[in-house]
This record gives sequence, C-alpha cells and structure tokens, in this order.
Amino acid sequence: MSEGRAAVRRRGGAGVGTASACGSGSAHRLIAGVDEVGRGPLAGPVYAAAVILDPARPIARLADSKALGERARLALTVLIRERALSYAIASASVEEIDRLNILGATMLAMQRAVAALSVVPGEAWVDGNRAPRLVMPVQTFIGGDARIDCISAASILAKTARDALMVALDRRYPGYGLAGHKGYPSAAHREALQRIGPADIHRRSFAPVRAVIDAAPTAGGGRPDA
Repeated sequence: MSEGRAAVRRRGGAGVGTASACGSGSAHRLIAGVDEVGRGPLAGPVYAAAVILDPARPIARLADSKALGERARLALTVLIRERALSYAIASASVEEIDRLNILGATMLAMQRAVAALSVVPGEAWVDGNRAPRLVMPVQTFIGGDARIDCISAASILAKTARDALMVALDRRYPGYGLAGHKGYPSAAHREALQRIGPADIHRRSFAPVRAVIDAAPTAGGGRPDA
C-alpha cells in the first residue's frame, strides 16, 4: 500500500518517444506496464492493470484509454488479451478507498495487478509520478499512458474492465446513471446523490458524498452514521 521510493526512477516528457516499446528493459528484463483507472469517481472501486507485451506480437494503435473511443478500446482489449505475454487486472474496493484514502487504495490495486501476473517481470513501468512498492525495480513516467505501449495497454484493460463493472452496477443501483458517467462527479450524478442519497457503492470519504450524508437529517434529528 505504500509508495516505493528507493527503487523508483522518474521520467518526464523528455527522453521517451511516442509509442515507445517496452518489451525488455535493463539487461533485457521483461517490463510490465502498469496503470490505474477510477481515482476520481464518487462511486465504485479503483482498478489497475499490469501488462507484459510480447515484442514478437506487436499491437498497433495503442494509446491512452481516455483518448480512444469505446469501440477502439474494446477491439484493443481483445488484441491485448490475445497477444500479451501476461496481463492481470485488479481493484481496490470502496471500503478500502475509504479506509486507506484513494492514493493508498490505488497503490494497493497496482500491487495486486503486478502480483497476479503469470510471468514475473524484471521491471515495472508505472504511469504518473507515484509508484507502489514492488519487489522489482520501478520507473514512473508522467504521461506514460499516452507514450509507452505497455502502459497504454494497461490503461486500456483497466478502463474496459471498470467500465463493464459500472454498467453492471447501473442495473443493481438504478437512478444514478452509472452506465453513462461511470461514477464520475457529473452534474447528473451529483443531482441523483441529492435526490436519492448515497448507496453502499459510494465513496464516503469523498467530499461530495460526505456532504450529502452530513446534510441528511435522521429521525432523531441528528446526522446519519457514515
């Protein structure tokens, strides 16, 4: 759950080209790309994925999942699952987000994804400037999901998996519009929170959800339990 520091190297925009390959790193070790999806929503778990791509089976048009349309993401998800040497998708629950905070829960989801890989990588390349503590060396790349193919692949797998979950949760929790906004704090989602109140899938540690809970009167005239 903690952020790795001693073994982390950070890279910004310079020195990394567009669609940089990550089939092997230092001493030709396999590299796992790692990324998360779902830090900002008011509802649902945070997801992470780890992907080790096969240099012998390249995948064209990998990009940051946020820059791709749904059809393209789904098509690439099929290719990644077919061609990657190994991939894993993991999550941290709403309860873990509320207990650890969103950063701690994100690091936990990333740790789970890397640990679940069927092939042990020699390095992990993580999108952003924060990295989980892992058993292998870690490098962080700001904007890596848009520039480094294995991180792009992880971004795509994490997003399609989380999106599918939120569509399923929309059927279990009607009225919030989860299938559309995927739990993010859209105007429609905030209005539904005010009108219906939070469900157990909402992150009570997030200010907009907490505000609705604190504003709701109880039968005894006090505040509801968190």
